Amino acid sequence: MITGEPIEGDYAAGLGAPAPVGSGALTGPTVLRMVLGGTLRRYREAAEINANDAGEAIRGSHSKISRIEHGRVAAKQRDVSDLLTLYGVTDPQVRERLLALARQASAPGWWQQFADVMPDWFERYLGLERAATEIRGYEVQFVHGLLQTQAYARAVIKIGNPHASIEEIERRVVLRMERQRLLTDPAPPRMWAVLDEAALRRSPNGPETMRGQLQYLLEVTEMPHVRLQIVPFSGGAHPASGGPCSILRFDGWDVPDVVFLEQRNSALYLDDPAQVQDYRIMMDQLVTQAATPEASREMLAAILRET
Repeated sequence: MITGEPIEGDYAAGLGAPAPVGSGALTGPTVLRMVLGGTLRRYREAAEINANDAGEAIRGSHSKISRIEHGRVAAKQRDVSDLLTLYGVTDPQVRERLLALARQASAPGWWQQFADVMPDWFERYLGLERAATEIRGYEVQFVHGLLQTQAYARAVIKIGNPHASIEEIERRVVLRMERQRLLTDPAPPRMWAVLDEAALRRSPNGPETMRGQLQYLLEVTEMPHVRLQIVPFSGGAHPASGGPCSILRFDGWDVPDVVFLEQRNSALYLDDPAQVQDYRIMMDQLVTQAATPEASREMLAAILRET
């Protein structure tokens, strides 16, 4: 019988993780679902119960348990309660904290108001981005979305959505600007952005838009939590030639790092430790080939004078 003694990394036991009550508004539901799912998985494995039997206990299947444990869907409080009973978790405090976490994880994120213009595959990224304590990104063609001006974002969104109405374009612009509130939060994530020089030489909508964007990037580099580096043409080939990517880290949460690979109409989310490590090594190699933050500022200023 499991009474609630700490399982290593168990959120319910409060080991190295923020308290669940009240944290959902700052973190968003995506990571909370992942934390809850990971905790339920550890209790299931400790009880030596397979996913099929767990699924039957909540009137579901093996795949439903998998989705819950990976944080891909919100778990109903009744299901969480039934699973804890099945796993022998009897400690009332542990049960209540996990049920409270289930309530928070079911709450909609701020981005739900943009569901009409937001693809389903991108919703998960917004939840992860909102909770990340470190965001590392490499971009080839465009400036990173968190660092775009409104005019630049509008131009980029029009390119990607040529048949969208003016209203839809503006809704997408507002969504992108809302994302950027992250960088001015009281406790913002660390952001390490690497831009290919091509992204700074190719304007999506004429020199005026690009001048405003370059000037904004110079301002952003003054933020202590933002590190910006440019990969110059003169550097030749580099390990990130496969395309843009983002790596998100979640310090203080029992959640693995996630690599986000955006495609035209979908995205890949990688959390396998070996795959994530490959991308981390690639990013580490890339930043050594890129210009230093100080040299990158000088490049930005020079390109701005030329634009």
